[in-house]
Amino acid sequence: MRVLVIEDDPGLRRSLSATLQDEGFAVDNAADGVEGLYKAQEGVYDALVLDVMMPKLDGWQVLERLRPGHDVPVLMLTARDTVPDRIKGLDSGADDYLTKPFDSDELVARLRALIRRAAGKTQSKIDFEGLQLDMARRRVTRDGQEIELTAREYSLLEYLLVHRGEVVSRSDLYEHLFDETDNSLSNLLDVHVSNLRKKLGSGLIATRRGHGYCIE
Repeated sequence: MRVLVIEDDPGLRRSLSATLQDEGFAVDNAADGVEGLYKAQEGVYDALVLDVMMPKLDGWQVLERLRPGHDVPVLMLTARDTVPDRIKGLDSGADDYLTKPFDSDELVARLRALIRRAAGKTQSKIDFEGLQLDMARRRVTRDGQEIELTAREYSLLEYLLVHRGEVVSRSDLYEHLFDETDNSLSNLLDVHVSNLRKKLGSGLIATRRGHGYCIE
């Protein structure tokens, strides 16, 4: 899943990006509200992490200009821990609210919950033909035995299972699973699909020539 972090503090921005990347997210960054709004409007993201106090445009202004044309889930970060501020954030279009300092595990859990709800998946586990994918723990098991996947392999499998029954285009997969530094013309996606087939069985992921991939 692809996340945009909009945070003006360079140390916190690097820390957030590293934490999310360690958890298997593809992460893009923006250092102020203007850059963040541009990327949020032009890119495809599964969630935004949006700081409130920023130069050029603050978090409230970014939200105001982003909504209602974009319904991407937004988790707001702020040092202001008052009820009126939390209400303002939620009424402005934020989906969740986290005050600084925060626990990184909580932030990751909240992001995953927002992304699941946006995809219409209220449960954190997906069962499919003997496989169980646990989105909260990022684990895949078959008959109780864990199957070791890389972070990118897991993200690819999760996205295809969440959208099972649909043909997912290559461009859609690149937009959701790779960050802005990845080369969409490389064969990286094909390598991950091939590795998943080796680990989970060749018949799990179907190729639709000229269209994309599908789990049926």
